[in-house]
Amino acid sequence: MSTEINNIILSNNLDGYILPKNDKYFTEYSKINHLKSITNFSGSSGFAIFLKNKNYLFVDGRYTIQAERESGEKFKICEIPYIWPKDILKKQIKIGFDPDLFTWGTLKKYFGDNYKLVPLNFKFKSERKNKNSYPFFNLDLAAAGESANKKIGRLIKIMKKKKIDYSFISSGENICWLLNIRGRDLPNSPIANCKIIITKEKQIYFFSNIKKIKKIKISLKKLKIQFLKENNILNCLTRLKGGNFCIDSKTCSVFEESLISYKFKIISRGDPIYDFKSLKNKIEIKNMVNAHIEDGVALTKFLYWIKNHKMKDLTENKIEKKLESFRKKGKNYLYPSFDTIAGSGPNGAIIHYRSDKFSNRKLKKMICYF
Repeated sequence: MSTEINNIILSNNLDGYILPKNDKYFTEYSKINHLKSITNFSGSSGFAIFLKNKNYLFVDGRYTIQAERESGEKFKICEIPYIWPKDILKKQIKIGFDPDLFTWGTLKKYFGDNYKLVPLNFKFKSERKNKNSYPFFNLDLAAAGESANKKIGRLIKIMKKKKIDYSFISSGENICWLLNIRGRDLPNSPIANCKIIITKEKQIYFFSNIKKIKKIKISLKKLKIQFLKENNILNCLTRLKGGNFCIDSKTCSVFEESLISYKFKIISRGDPIYDFKSLKNKIEIKNMVNAHIEDGVALTKFLYWIKNHKMKDLTENKIEKKLESFRKKGKNYLYPSFDTIAGSGPNGAIIHYRSDKFSNRKLKKMICYF
């Protein structure tokens, strides 16, 4: 057990502590990864429970082999959804958790009603050192196909119909869609880590790292937006009149929900933006088709290259880099949507495998079916 985790348990008289993979924005591929730094598990999804005498690592079927390799010495690997903490832990033990990193729905699924869950705010060293400040940027209308103002209008229409005075949008990807902005807060997907409160009068309170907003402030100047520091949600809530709130049960943390419910009535827990963005407009569909064509060209060139390449110097890592080099030649290329999975031999059994200096294998032979 890490010294930090052990100190949390002992100083708060706990039986255990639960540590998730996600950060406070609930993204799968966060640059802040406490789970990796403490357990050595490098998969994109999972959580660990530390007890005084035993540690558990919970992962889904994509990562059981990988988790056993990386963390099996010190952790009992449990496969979800077949095993949850409530299935194996003693009842009524005290488990500490960070209320910024969990939703009530997630805790209910993990523990049911038989555990004493103790909220504790704690900043790990790895988070305190994180200083990513790459600026947010706007998405051109030629790519989005609909202006931010029209999208906001659609959202306000739903809010008024359901008698919602305020919506707390805590999913960064939904805000990116709504305001036609993007960011580089994740290793691959262009998500901007931010949260907003929008009123039925179209007033928007935008919470983020202030250093990142210079470019989008210009592009969004026609909208009623007040830009605030990312930890200023409580101050903002205290200035608002009482009323009905809509939150997103998938990404509204225990801490944030507690702040909102103290003064306001939560009458909806589903962000309608999920439905809005699932229905693509004509421009989005056209751009998706073009993106697949461009990527198909890159992949075809790669398949031709590997079929005619000598095997003696090929490794998993070289294959990853070569495929990416073909993609980079595309005129609209930005960066990969996720790390290339190139696994040979036993590594091929790891569904979300990513080669490193220890696992990188040299290819001995290849059978081509294309």
